Amino acid sequence: HVQRYGAVIGVKPEKLEYYKQLHAKPWASVNAALKLAHVRNYSIYLTQFDDGNWYLFSYLEYTGSDFQADMKRLGEDPETQRWWKETDPCQSPLPDAAARSKIWADMKEVYHLK
Repeated sequence: HVQRYGAVIGVKPEKLEYYKQLHAKPWASVNAALKLAHVRNYSIYLTQFDDGNWYLFSYLEYTGSDFQADMKRLGEDPETQRWWKETDPCQSPLPDAAARSKIWADMKEVYHLK
């Protein structure tokens, strides 16, 4: 059983190049932790809207049986925490996510072609 997740976040223009550099060569340990958390087909896309702001859209597929537990374990991983210390300052959470103390704003799937 595959569950699909999408999320969106702003990216600070002054940190955009650094964010892209990080993701051009992601740490093997972080990729391994994601795979252990049953994450596959994880992609992050970048776009700039008419408001002049940059946004990131992420998509992932989850193949495990307990998403919350796997994400908790992922968040406790020291290498993932070290990665987030690099990426979090690059990001600008959207207001609804920030109000819930989240980084990325969850998106609801409205269509899927099989």
